[in-house]
Amino acid sequence: MSHSTTTTPTGATTGAHAPRTGGGGGGLLAGPLGRNLGLIIALALLCIAGVVTAGDRFADVDNVLTILRLASVIGVVSVGMTFVIIGGGIDLSVGALVALSSVWATTLATQQMAEDSHWIVMVVTALLVGSIAGLVNGVVIAYGKLVAFIATLAMLAAARGLAEIISNRRTQIVQDQDFIRFFSGDVLGIPTLVIVFALVAVAGWVLLNRTTFGRRTFAVGGNAEAARLAGIRVQRHTLWLYVLSGFCCGIAAVMLMARTTTGSSTHGGLYELDAIAAVVIGGTLLVGGRGTIVGTVLGVLIFTTLGNVFTLNNLSSSAQAVARGVIIVAAVLLQQRLATGGFRMRKPRSLDAAPGGDGAAGGALATGGPAGTVSGGSSVPGGPAGQRPGSGDPTL
Repeated sequence: MSHSTTTTPTGATTGAHAPRTGGGGGGLLAGPLGRNLGLIIALALLCIAGVVTAGDRFADVDNVLTILRLASVIGVVSVGMTFVIIGGGIDLSVGALVALSSVWATTLATQQMAEDSHWIVMVVTALLVGSIAGLVNGVVIAYGKLVAFIATLAMLAAARGLAEIISNRRTQIVQDQDFIRFFSGDVLGIPTLVIVFALVAVAGWVLLNRTTFGRRTFAVGGNAEAARLAGIRVQRHTLWLYVLSGFCCGIAAVMLMARTTTGSSTHGGLYELDAIAAVVIGGTLLVGGRGTIVGTVLGVLIFTTLGNVFTLNNLSSSAQAVARGVIIVAAVLLQQRLATGGFRMRKPRSLDAAPGGDGAAGGALATGGPAGTVSGGSSVPGGPAGQRPGSGDPTL
């Protein structure tokens, strides 16, 4: 009986269980630490550019808090988007869900209920609307077998249209002053909106990296069929990913209502593109199976800081859009290179595999066998490699 592992006279191990020696280990940049370090460096360079071009206007504490406030709403949406993309999906409806949640939570009926009881009614309404819309997305995608791109594109149009119908295309003013004071306040000088964003990011990190749900998300995004064979209920898990994304949209709607004191069908415009861009910049693969919450947070901060620097220097929004497009393309290209090991030097193959050489995987390791025979050499004296006792022509 042949074995898949053969030891040469020099002690080298070859075969199926031999250790890999060429290009098997990823470099620092290919790991999460390296990617996040690169994002931190990019953010630091942006801050330096802001200080150089805008001076004290950029470095002012109020401006820093403004950046964090602006990043908080889209940051919460991006956390939910991170889970969906890691799970192998995409959600183009997040902006429309933010608008629908804000409109439904600021209707006269909802605000009257909040006035009669507590403003928490408005918060619960926004969360429920976002979660139910995400549930619809999940059911259609997971059980209806509709492509995520098409399903969420349809939800984008439907949710935005429903928001316009409910609001009659009018901006609805938040009347509850307690609601506004709570979310517009601060704790130890830190705005409440920023604290909410931080809490969502921390909760997302724990859910993704320290729970079974997170491990299953990586498994489903990496290989859905393998995850199914491993016992994971892929359809149900996919459904919950979209519910989670909708829930995050509900939270973002509450934050946007507090920041603007309104509910409107125009809220959340292009949030889907901003969220996807932040997630991609943060190192999450669009094909799924890899990503980090920390990277997403850094991606959000990079884009928000970039916009702030452009604004302080009186540059047009068109130039900002061009810069964002260039950054997104560069980030995706960098991802592809890192994913395929394009930045690693490959070791040349050993040239010891000469005929009759012993010690190379391609050499003759079986006595009397030709070069390339490892454990499949001839056991019949004088017979060709691969022939066994009692066998005929080995090519048959």
